[in-house]
Amino acid sequence: MLVLETIQKSNSPSWTAPQLLKKLKIANSKPDIQRVLDGLVKHEKLAQKEEGVYTSMMRVKSVKDVEKLAKPAKIHGSNVYEGKVDLTRSGAAYILIDELEDDIYVPARYTGGAMNKDIVRVDLLPPRKGKKPEGRVIEVVTRALQQVMGTMKLYKRFGVVVPDRMNIQFDIIIPLDKLGEAVDGDKVVVKITDWTQSSPSGEVVHVLGASGSHELEMQSILIHNGFNLAWPEEVLAECKLLPEGISEEEIAKRRDFRGVTTFTIDPITAKDFDDALSIQVLENGNTEVGVHIADVSHYVKPGTALDKEAYLRSTSVYLVDRVCPMLPEKLSNELCSLRPLEESLCYSAVFEFDPNHKIVNRWFGRTIIFSDHRFSYEGAQEVMDAGEGQFVDELNTLTKIARTLRKQKYKNGAITFETDELQFKVDELGQTLEIFVKERLEVHLLIEDFMLLANREVATLMHEKGKSQEIPFPYRVHDVPDPDRLLDFQRFANELGFSLKIDTPKQVAQSFNKLAEAAKEDEKLRLLEPLAIRTMSKAIYTTNNIGHYGLAFAYYTHFTSPIRRYSDVLVHRILDANLHGTHREKKDTLEAMCKHISDRERAAMSAERESIKYKQMEYLKEKVGQEFEGVISGVIESGIFVELVESRAEGMISFRTMGGGFYMTAPYTAGSRTGETYTIGQPVRVRIIRIDMSSRQMDLELVDQETSEKGSERVFKKMKGRKK
Repeated sequence: MLVLETIQKSNSPSWTAPQLLKKLKIANSKPDIQRVLDGLVKHEKLAQKEEGVYTSMMRVKSVKDVEKLAKPAKIHGSNVYEGKVDLTRSGAAYILIDELEDDIYVPARYTGGAMNKDIVRVDLLPPRKGKKPEGRVIEVVTRALQQVMGTMKLYKRFGVVVPDRMNIQFDIIIPLDKLGEAVDGDKVVVKITDWTQSSPSGEVVHVLGASGSHELEMQSILIHNGFNLAWPEEVLAECKLLPEGISEEEIAKRRDFRGVTTFTIDPITAKDFDDALSIQVLENGNTEVGVHIADVSHYVKPGTALDKEAYLRSTSVYLVDRVCPMLPEKLSNELCSLRPLEESLCYSAVFEFDPNHKIVNRWFGRTIIFSDHRFSYEGAQEVMDAGEGQFVDELNTLTKIARTLRKQKYKNGAITFETDELQFKVDELGQTLEIFVKERLEVHLLIEDFMLLANREVATLMHEKGKSQEIPFPYRVHDVPDPDRLLDFQRFANELGFSLKIDTPKQVAQSFNKLAEAAKEDEKLRLLEPLAIRTMSKAIYTTNNIGHYGLAFAYYTHFTSPIRRYSDVLVHRILDANLHGTHREKKDTLEAMCKHISDRERAAMSAERESIKYKQMEYLKEKVGQEFEGVISGVIESGIFVELVESRAEGMISFRTMGGGFYMTAPYTAGSRTGETYTIGQPVRVRIIRIDMSSRQMDLELVDQETSEKGSERVFKKMKGRKK
């Protein structure tokens, strides 16, 4: 049967009826395909992962897995679902439910006090003809909002904090004994302590600076993405009790690397050094490389206040001008930091390479190291380029091994796309002076390759130990690209003269890598790379391993950054427990933790993007009225987005300002009644007409339609120059 054969031959872990219709290019309707899929499930030819989503039985390992995959999406009665709230400015909401194709619309009167990003249970209302699903919130399961920033209004018997964000539809009552040092008119951060009343109540935890200040904006970004600015008292109290030194008893439990050449390589501004490399030539002529990772799990014990706060944060957040760390400074910058000329406790992955750079032995366990030197990336690269300097031979050997690892990774199908990282030069007041792209050096790749190796091998080991009976483990997985987005991208790439093969995941990877190579010679094709990245799934943490598509690894995890990622702390604990026996965490509990960590990772990425956007707008706010070279970066129903070449800031040109009756004609193209078109990747010249700092939005207008070959060459020349 065509449907069954297509799913079985595909490397995609999941299929829906619409995806199959597009793939097979047949005239049948969606209900026809749906009936076929349901029949295949009934006869145990396919498994149902969730409502409307199907997978091959070859991907299902056991009867227990089948039962788990076939569980209905509904959880509390025939019409009750659980999902995340997406609140609109009007007070109405959409409930995002993974198992359903359509979001559930909830009118404002039925939201039940639910807030943006809350997890809720929603009861479906009777369907109305021609309308999408509607419902009402019957229970708030988890509150996403813990702290709120706003303005204090002081009254005789209590205080009231009016939130800054428009999508928070209530004020917070503050009892007089919970005001702290706040006075009327102050900008404050409040912790919500009681949701049971008509208006929630809370306590002031921070009194902030003047409205509109740089400092306040950065703090606001963190607060509204759910990250605490300060540490709870009990966490600080536990930190004070942590031992400063390393006892002989502890050293005796560990493999000793203090006599082996070891160094760190980090950004020049780094204060937390969570990984180091050691290297030595063994008596048999092979080379041993140790990937040594700060032993955070030695200091952060399960169930402690420190552990609970680290899990709550789950990640460090890197804004343009600061870090909001996952661990207090005593740990992140002192006890756990692998500082030069000091002994440090580590959890290590040690590999023995033969002369052909093939791994012939691997070892994992707790160690003690002595860091001989602290390199910055730039400093290490200078030594490598000059061919002389401290540890030059060790760096050269590591580089050769890393190149072999990298070559093998790409041979196996890893995707080569690299995204540019923006850096900001600021003055002593935090004002942006310059925006530029971080240069990617050979030494960056060296460190990356050894971290990938350690992550892959730890995950592989845990998979091997759980072959006979699964050992629940937090894998880092990356699904295959979205088929619908791929089709749209393929059509657009063909229009630009680049042919993509997308019949199988392997073909997609090969096509993307060819595109990356071609883009090095043709600047126009470089504009396709970010569009290709948008077709891809987001990597997540989960106990259900499907492999990492982008890296072409069957097994992958995060082991190498426990100072800044809680996932790595979990991995260290589970790995250690299973090196000395067999230990199984409850899978449901671990999966819930993986979901929380993935959610916090997305929040951190959102905060980081917000801070970049704010600094870009800050840099350009004095340049309103000026003209800039740009490239069309997106098309939506109301206009086109343009990325300015020099600052990488993105603004929008509304179709209303363009004249000629422009509208969106395809996913990547806008057209007009006169036949004029604008397409993603097209160079344009624009003028800034407005910048709204509060929303971080920039409005642009076209200066001229710079579609001539000469104009395009000028823009592409600038784009090429900004890469250096």
